Amino acid sequence: MGVRTKIATTAAGKLAPQVASGYVRTVLDQAIDGIGPLRSAAASADTKLVDHGGDVEYAIRGLIRLHSGLAGVQGFVTNLGGFAAMAIAIPANVVGVTLVQCHLVAGIAHLRGYDLEDPRVRNAILACMLGEDSVRELLRHKRLPSSPMALATSPVHDPELDTTLSREVTTELVARTAGRRAVTLIGRRVPLLGGAVGGSSDAYATWQIGSYAADELKERRR
Repeated sequence: MGVRTKIATTAAGKLAPQVASGYVRTVLDQAIDGIGPLRSAAASADTKLVDHGGDVEYAIRGLIRLHSGLAGVQGFVTNLGGFAAMAIAIPANVVGVTLVQCHLVAGIAHLRGYDLEDPRVRNAILACMLGEDSVRELLRHKRLPSSPMALATSPVHDPELDTTLSREVTTELVARTAGRRAVTLIGRRVPLLGGAVGGSSDAYATWQIGSYAADELKERRR
């Protein structure tokens, strides 16, 4: 088993056997602090920064590539089983991809100069997890007060927003995963096809979220 497979499958298995509302806060904490073979988001980001000679933008691109690969691995592994494995695979897939994506966005935030211990920044990370289209929709319906960047730099922290974002992100991630199951149901009848579909979907979704976070979370050190 390679390093990427070990990180993705170990993390998904440890964090939660089932998905519940509010679980995303625990996953976010683990992503920022590190779990098992997965180092803290800041440490991983700093390593990429060194690898790219101190160039923040190249380091961010490297993080996005790395985490897209990790998401693809966990998506492939958790979508290999047959119909009988779906009750376990769905929550494992949700937790696994959430961990990888939180780790990615937190790493980007760190490289851009944000304090990962700041609750406003953590809310901004969760908002990025929703993706650009969902954020725009929530803003339009006034279910989200402002963009991720504005949340991270807000003058004050709103504790009520913690619960709102946890609920919205959990709902969104479960909906995405359940939606993919409609596609992978057919794939499960064909060896490896379900894993390929799940893996490629998770990899692409992670690339999109990483790109959105990189665009949204502007440099703070200037």
